[in-house]
Amino acid sequence: MSHPHYSEAITTLKTVRDCLRFAVSRFTEAKLSFGHGSSEAYDEAAYLILHTLHLPPDSLEPFLDATLTPPEISDVLNLIKKRVVQRIPAAYLTHQAFLGEFSFYVDERVLVPRSFIAELLRERITPWVEDAEMVSSVLDMCTGSGCLAILAAHAFPNALVDGADLSPDALAVARRNVEDYHLNERIELIETDLFKQLKGRSYDIIISNPPYVDAPSVAALPQEYLHEPELALGSGHDGLDATRIILKHAADHLTENGILIVEIGHNRDALEAAFPDLAFTWLEVSAGDQFVFLLHREDLL
Repeated sequence: MSHPHYSEAITTLKTVRDCLRFAVSRFTEAKLSFGHGSSEAYDEAAYLILHTLHLPPDSLEPFLDATLTPPEISDVLNLIKKRVVQRIPAAYLTHQAFLGEFSFYVDERVLVPRSFIAELLRERITPWVEDAEMVSSVLDMCTGSGCLAILAAHAFPNALVDGADLSPDALAVARRNVEDYHLNERIELIETDLFKQLKGRSYDIIISNPPYVDAPSVAALPQEYLHEPELALGSGHDGLDATRIILKHAADHLTENGILIVEIGHNRDALEAAFPDLAFTWLEVSAGDQFVFLLHREDLL
């Protein structure tokens, strides 16, 4: 810990409040990029400090003036320094990511979960799904850590869920999360390049948060995002390569009244220009109605 900021801090910081102030100062000074669970320096600093001290992540206030032991100060400072110097997303430092009240194990084999589809699953995709109890089959295409497959299993209690991904490394992480939620009997994880290994399978609902970052945006990504699997981010020059394949084959894997829900980032204009004859329904999420579309099977035929 040779940097002067940190070598002095080890002897002068005493409380959680001291550490929080120090962390926010260092994060701001380093111009860190956020977006992997936190949107600003304060929230990320609070999360990392509470995690390091084995305290509840939503209980900062009661502990602000608690005096820390020297080993605790050292542990906190080491994590702050690692975040600043290596610019590793916080979720990879703690091996934990949240979607609402759900917590998932993550590491650098998978994208840090942050899908708007999670919001839709919390509401059981109403009004597009009239009766959640009647859904019997769901596919989570490009499942990554398995987070959306797990949320789908909770949203639709009578459904069997397939989580599909090209990456065996990602599926290993997904398997750990599925086991943590005791959903082995309801979620099947399948290694496949999109629909290639899914012949004969059909679903009431297909959800997908596929790679969708266009080439110019990939080239401009902050350093934090370069810790994530490249396979899970970019998808051709316009970011739509994976989405095109999904649109081409989804109807073959949907039941008669099945629906397809896909997240496409900032690509709405490019997608509508590429598929002018498709009647996309754009779903309202916390960031607006530009990011997630819905299509019925009949729309795709």
